[in-house]
Amino acid sequence: MLKYACSLFTILLGVLSANPSKPNIILFYTDDQGYGDCSLLNPEAKFKTPNMDRIGREGIIYTDGHCSDTVCSPSRYGLLTGRYSWRSYLKKGVIGSADTPMIGNDRTTLAGLMKRNGYNTAIVGKWHLGMNFSDDGKVILDGPLNKGFDYYYGIPASMNFGHCAWYEMDTTHSAPIFFTKKKPNDIAIDDYRIMPPYAETNNNDNSIRVASDFLDMNALENFTKKACDYIDKCRNDDKPFFLYMPLTSPHKPVIPQELFRGSSQAGAYGDFIVETDYWIGQVIQKLEEHGIYKNTMLILSSDNGPENTWTKRIELHQHRSNLIYSGGKRDIYEGGHRVPFLISWPNGIKAGQRHDQPVNQLDIFATLAELLGDKLQNNEAEDSQSFFSTFNGETQVRKAMLHHSSNGGFAIRENHWKLVLGVGNLATQSKNSSAMELYNLEKDPSERDNVYASYPEIAEKLKQKAAEIISSGKSRNQANTRNDTSVSAWWLD
Repeated sequence: MLKYACSLFTILLGVLSANPSKPNIILFYTDDQGYGDCSLLNPEAKFKTPNMDRIGREGIIYTDGHCSDTVCSPSRYGLLTGRYSWRSYLKKGVIGSADTPMIGNDRTTLAGLMKRNGYNTAIVGKWHLGMNFSDDGKVILDGPLNKGFDYYYGIPASMNFGHCAWYEMDTTHSAPIFFTKKKPNDIAIDDYRIMPPYAETNNNDNSIRVASDFLDMNALENFTKKACDYIDKCRNDDKPFFLYMPLTSPHKPVIPQELFRGSSQAGAYGDFIVETDYWIGQVIQKLEEHGIYKNTMLILSSDNGPENTWTKRIELHQHRSNLIYSGGKRDIYEGGHRVPFLISWPNGIKAGQRHDQPVNQLDIFATLAELLGDKLQNNEAEDSQSFFSTFNGETQVRKAMLHHSSNGGFAIRENHWKLVLGVGNLATQSKNSSAMELYNLEKDPSERDNVYASYPEIAEKLKQKAAEIISSGKSRNQANTRNDTSVSAWWLD
């Protein structure tokens, strides 16, 4: 009997250690942070990011992690829906602050998934997925609170798109009834400021709507204070929380507070990264104060690669925001979509792991669903593929994924092969196969050697697979939906 009891205890202990209680989850989403803008991933970086590094060291570094697009709005759509953004009405570029919301109210978001699994849900930061406003801009009629979030504090979009005001829940105490234009930013490369004085009337030079109390430099501090307040509040609740923190840095305007000026060797941009890391650290410190750090999953990634000022940083500071990769924000090449991708959870993930196979931000949706034992419906997360098994150190090979540039171009990645398909008749590319590029990323991660002519059979296979993923409306086997509007696989036309 004693032997039986000991065996039962051992089994139960194993079950408990393998299935800890539902973790709190914080998803830090930086803006325009390149793969080389994290000192854990880039030993030659001209600054240190100790708090970001901590997430990677105390969990898993995904060295081949990708956003689902190479520019803001579409990447956020992919992250929150587990679906490629070009399946929606947006085929290229980004949307404005007051454009038609990209996410329909009938679509399950990451927040909606968490909510139905007993979580409190919040977003603190930048939305940039479209909003409907009252005429005076004071009230949000359709925004994050209609997409599965219980709480919202932040700004509607990038600051240069207007509606620059501090919104909480669905309103703001100071409506964006003034106007401004971009003002010079002397401390950064090719940059601007959103700062007073503001005008009471609009004209051709003043097109950005702004509230009287809005100041660009306050964003990160405001977001962090509200995030910490939210954690304080949730600490007294029996439910776990999901907090999505889409930060506004290091996106323009590059505006480090005075305290952080000169803290890096990469100019104002490096200082801004250092400040970003500091505020992330303040959120982590709040978790530790409440004794909930160990059962909180931290996810850190970026919406796309670095802004095109990365070339100047190499020249001026010898800092490579894209590390060894080609291109940056908006580009179809690795520098445009290979981004920091770090996850920690002390109670559930062994520290010091590294995963070198591809993963995509689309996959966070299915991964968290599997963690929670939630079976996705056939009209949810159509392109999300769970990497939950990697939490236990397993090697997992992702199925083919598509990359997408801001001008509508496509590339397909499967294993170590990447075929750049271009944008068809949207630009200079055509059906002519010589316009395509094939790279072996295992041997050539910098995409310098186009081997298309040497491996025509691999290129043809990838062309067909890309067309199939596009036309089917899904890449997750169990999903069963169509694209919202037509998408052309022009290379097979």
